[in-house]
Amino acid sequence: MITLALDTATDRCTVAATDETRVVERHIDGARQHARSVLGLIDELLAELGVAPRDIDRILTADGPGSFTGLRVAASVAKGIAWAGQVEWHTAPSLLVRAAAHAPANGGVVLALSDALRGDLYAGCWRFAEGRVERVGDPPRARTPASLAEFGTVDVVVGSVPEPLRAAVEAATGRALIGGEASLPSARALLALDMLAGGTERVVDVAGWEPEYGRPAEAQAVWEKKHGRPLPSPPSIAR
Repeated sequence: MITLALDTATDRCTVAATDETRVVERHIDGARQHARSVLGLIDELLAELGVAPRDIDRILTADGPGSFTGLRVAASVAKGIAWAGQVEWHTAPSLLVRAAAHAPANGGVVLALSDALRGDLYAGCWRFAEGRVERVGDPPRARTPASLAEFGTVDVVVGSVPEPLRAAVEAATGRALIGGEASLPSARALLALDMLAGGTERVVDVAGWEPEYGRPAEAQAVWEKKHGRPLPSPPSIAR
């Protein structure tokens, strides 16, 4: 079985594929590179496995929160593949993909973070145990750094956090933040996550599915503040 995984929620576009024997992976950095590069990366991976797009049996995507444009890139690719070949499509929260890459070998609780702008962080927390994963607390959403203490004791904290917020994160969690290159998402981790009970969720309504965008884009927030009224937004955007 050929499984393809995509995570385009951040400035890193990461793609991986497996034939259940081998795992191959590519990535490219730069938010404006995703749309123009993702299909080429997929072609490279499939060629390395010696298969064609029609051989894909299952596709996995990270569903946000994250970059509005980036999330739509992966969603468009997944919808195209799912429609064309009646391929099974599963998704996972983008923060869960990051958390999975740092899950302790013997299990534990991992808090994953990303920049939600305007002084807030997207935060999601999961408990990993043998063969399964379960969410701790609320679904991923924007929070203040101080509110991270509400998750209780965590074993690992990982994520892309603006440097001015790092000290507040470490004070609230009592853990040193794993940031930088090590914190960036990996589609290989999404493939591994799909092997855990509770790791991914099947998309039933392929046509109607939308990513979890999180909050309005910065440009939209600035426009709304300037004009004093909200713009129409998808249901998944929190206010």
